[in-house]
Amino acid sequence: MRTGPRSSSGQYKPVRGLIRGVAVLEALNRAPGGFATVTELSRQCAMHRTTVKRLLESLADCGYVRHEDQTGCYWLTDHVQRLSAGRIEEPWVARVAEPLMRTSVSRLIWPCDLGSPDAGFMAIRASTHGLSGLSQHRAMIGERLPMLVTAAGRAYLAACSEPERKAHLAILKVRTDTWGELSRDRSYVSRVLRQTRSTGYGFNHGEWAREPDFAAVAVSINAGDRVLGAINLVFPKSAITAIELDRRFLPGLRRLADEIGRKSLAVLDG
Repeated sequence: MRTGPRSSSGQYKPVRGLIRGVAVLEALNRAPGGFATVTELSRQCAMHRTTVKRLLESLADCGYVRHEDQTGCYWLTDHVQRLSAGRIEEPWVARVAEPLMRTSVSRLIWPCDLGSPDAGFMAIRASTHGLSGLSQHRAMIGERLPMLVTAAGRAYLAACSEPERKAHLAILKVRTDTWGELSRDRSYVSRVLRQTRSTGYGFNHGEWAREPDFAAVAVSINAGDRVLGAINLVFPKSAITAIELDRRFLPGLRRLADEIGRKSLAVLDG
């Protein structure tokens, strides 16, 4: 017999303290370098400093947070990783992509995100932002990247089948926001697809308004005749020249995508 609350029934009121505690965890996870003070977290979460302090001390008692007296900074401990132990992921992501991405960090240097299509967006399923010392974005798993202005989205749209592409664009076209407007601009969509197919990779150079200072390059992940998604490489716009990108980083990114696609076939068909 089920004795706990049913989240979808509306029978029980949300536990405000729990919601606030999760908000503090998320803000700390996004903090630059993974460190933040009570004042910084208070500002990020729009909570009183005393409330944030009490929540942090409770999280510290549970082993999820640590505190450094001299600087006043808090950071997450490895204990938080246990929360994801029961996470269910697509088998090819967990068994193939994630291990290969981890071993690629020393070669590619800059962080990578693997995304798969999600109703006109690319949902991040795996990432090396937590492993790369050059990452300036920590919490990427679960983020949804707009297809038409990000490297991963462009790489996927250019590689997927015509029916899949039309379906994603159809979903976007009914939206009343920027993404809907762009998807209805046939000239823009055609130009993006043409450029991506011509170069053989997706690219953006600050076109995503949320990340104007960053660029990314991405290639599709193909398992036989199936396009599973795309994998990108993220870096500040001024950090890599076009020559470096073409000679040093793109070949490594392509090899990674090819290996993920090839080894995923056995998982998908098994």
